[in-house]
Amino acid sequence: MARSLLCRAVGAFQLSRTTTLLTGTRFYSQTEPEPLTVRQQDNGIRRIILNNPKKRNALSLSMLESLRENILTDVNSEDLRVIIISAKGPVFSSGHDLKELTSAQGRDYHTKVFHTCAEIMTLIQDIPVPVIAMVNGVATAAGCQLVASCDVAVVSEKSTFATPGVNVGLFCSTPAVAIGRAVPRKVAMEMLFTGTPISSHDALLHGLVSKVVPEERLEEETLAIARRVCQASRPVVALGKATFQRQMAQGRDAAYATASKVMVDNLALRDGQEGIQAFIEKRKPVWSHKAEKAHD
Repeated sequence: MARSLLCRAVGAFQLSRTTTLLTGTRFYSQTEPEPLTVRQQDNGIRRIILNNPKKRNALSLSMLESLRENILTDVNSEDLRVIIISAKGPVFSSGHDLKELTSAQGRDYHTKVFHTCAEIMTLIQDIPVPVIAMVNGVATAAGCQLVASCDVAVVSEKSTFATPGVNVGLFCSTPAVAIGRAVPRKVAMEMLFTGTPISSHDALLHGLVSKVVPEERLEEETLAIARRVCQASRPVVALGKATFQRQMAQGRDAAYATASKVMVDNLALRDGQEGIQAFIEKRKPVWSHKAEKAHD
């Protein structure tokens, strides 16, 4: 009797997890699919992992929407201080899923794909916390665009970067927006015209990435940067990030006018005054992490 009850319980548990269909003499199992992105957060550091290595972490519309959700969730929380985007498998991201870009999907669907992609790339630069790309492998087309859009990029020595769309009849025009703002014009144009990959060290030389490290030290070095960000005041970092993006799009004189005004605004923050006072008193600052003013 006890054995019978146990067997029934095990059977019920298995059925609750997997639905089995019988067709002829063959069995098929339907299980929950793996999430396209995985979000983890600890001590102010959010990690978003592209989780579709079988499809080379292609930025399908579903992948883009999942990435957007994981970036935006509680993005204004004081507990979130920095985001790291990485990927499972040997390819960071191969770019858009070309199966979604055939005539069968149509113009409206294609428009939605590129609109969503552009939204995420600008979102990365507009959110109040720094975003770090941790790359261990190949980043091509929109995958390379994602790396170029991040605030910081730490990559392994085996990583490569390319915009090979021209070779399949789809010039990498949207990746060029981010890449053309990260590397010298002639380097960007060579990448776009030829599709030839560049090495991690060339990517560093041209300014596409921030740091190249041995594969075994990639996570350690990336987390070290993230933890350093977490030691600063959240509103001060947010103000600085927003100002940097704004002034980079301006001429020299307008950029100085913008930055000078923001320096004054920064001084008016409670954490701005706390940092200065702590320096004078030779002690560690105690950040509030709140965008409160010390004075008008």
